[in-house]
Amino acid sequence: MIGVLLADDQALVRAGFRALLRPQPDMEVLAEAEDGATAVKLAREHRPDVVLMDIRMPGTDGLAATKEIAADPKLAGVKVIVLTTFTEDSYVFDAVRFGASGFLVKDIEPAELVHAIRVVHRGDALLAPAVTRTLIEEFATRARAVRPDRRLAALIDSLTEREREVVTHVAAGRTNDEIATELFVSPATAKTHVSRAMVKLGVRDRAQLVVLAYESGLVRPGWA
Repeated sequence: MIGVLLADDQALVRAGFRALLRPQPDMEVLAEAEDGATAVKLAREHRPDVVLMDIRMPGTDGLAATKEIAADPKLAGVKVIVLTTFTEDSYVFDAVRFGASGFLVKDIEPAELVHAIRVVHRGDALLAPAVTRTLIEEFATRARAVRPDRRLAALIDSLTEREREVVTHVAAGRTNDEIATELFVSPATAKTHVSRAMVKLGVRDRAQLVVLAYESGLVRPGWA
């Protein structure tokens, strides 16, 4: 059973999500929060598998709440999907950088949201197709203005040559199937390399892998 926490300052929106998830045989709404601070509190109390987090909420907003949840070792198993009506680059970048495993706009189809919860619950990152390329371009743009993080670069050095190669492909937004084609290996082998790299680097999912690839200097602007 996938335990879900709803965080949105609009009661009507929460009611809609609750009505959507209630019929799902593998999902249960554990609690609801109307602001970020309450979302963090309830996450610690209920330990949900997935949090549906609105960005703009009074007081502590969704980005700050996401960052706090992701930074708490006791909530390591909690995945956050950011839901918003806004698709500005900064929101996408910050949501993923702060630890979100998914970023979706609220006008998606109900079936897509249900699918997103399952995808994120099993450990994969999920971004709305419209913002995936935007996210990667944003990392590339910001990477021009900062020096690589030496601590993260040291982590990259712990990877095998093939694992580093795979991470660069993940940072370019390629799927396991696309990586397999590029490297002439099976999709299962590509997935194994990605998983091993994530374990060695201590990241939650592919979205965090993109963050680390750019901030460590492994991937630089212009690479594709």
